[in-house]
Amino acid sequence: MKSFLAWYTRYFTVWVLIFGALAYLVPAPFLLLRPGMNAFFALTMFGIGAALELEDFKRIMMAPWPVAVGCTAQFTFMPLGAYFFGRLLGLPDILIVGLVLTGAAPGAMASNVMSYIAKADAAYSVSLTTVSTLLCPVLTPGLTLLLAGARMDVSFTDMFLSVVQTVVAPLLLGLLIKYQFKKAVTAILPVFPAISATFIIFICSMVIAMNRDYLAAMTGMVLAACLALNLYGMAAGYGTGALFRMDTRRRRTLSIEIGMQNAGLGVVLALNHLDKQAAVPAAIFVFVCIITASLAAAWWQRHPGEEAPAE
Repeated sequence: MKSFLAWYTRYFTVWVLIFGALAYLVPAPFLLLRPGMNAFFALTMFGIGAALELEDFKRIMMAPWPVAVGCTAQFTFMPLGAYFFGRLLGLPDILIVGLVLTGAAPGAMASNVMSYIAKADAAYSVSLTTVSTLLCPVLTPGLTLLLAGARMDVSFTDMFLSVVQTVVAPLLLGLLIKYQFKKAVTAILPVFPAISATFIIFICSMVIAMNRDYLAAMTGMVLAACLALNLYGMAAGYGTGALFRMDTRRRRTLSIEIGMQNAGLGVVLALNHLDKQAAVPAAIFVFVCIITASLAAAWWQRHPGEEAPAE
């Protein structure tokens, strides 16, 4: 059983591609998963919490500078890169606004799962996602306004409650369960990566099914812009980690975190505050970043990085 779970988790990128294609061709069954989206995130974060150690977070709290560096890079490289690639490829103004909105979004919660599967620093990923999400009510509309001239109203309370419910609370519950029943939880730890992989497959498929119409409206230039932004973000994240002399696992985490924006939030904001066409870059970016992060996670899973040094 253990070997099967390891095999299943190792090839989760293949399952993402297969079920993503099915979701695009036959979206109706996957749309049934939509009511369970938050539950999928929460259960995934619970599994990650059960697999982490309290020392992981103590290390970050004692030296918070890596989180500050990561969030600064997140909200600097990506929105500026989005504006640059949009102009470079000659996209229409409305699509540039949508791309900048995507670049100004916080880190995606799915990046926590990808970092976990990639055997990177999952605790660092969770910290980055949480802080960037708490900052996004101010920075996401502010950076979009600054770079693309689009003003939006974003509810800080709604976003704050969302990140608490789907990330912080289940993660802490997982840590608590492991602390109380460490022996029993340790015995079933091999199950958690497989569960996380399964939920990320569900989430990816559902997002593709929900945005099928936008993906169908994709043009080559929009795809090129999204792919360029994603790869640039991953490279910038890894380079930032190297510049600040972070260990290999944190460099990989930062690469995934910055490369994977919460483009689902970008879709919602574009539909609510901009134009239907502005949602196209965000919807395409969801698909692109899932594929590239899955490939990177699969590779890094087989080539673990060095452990983080004691702070």
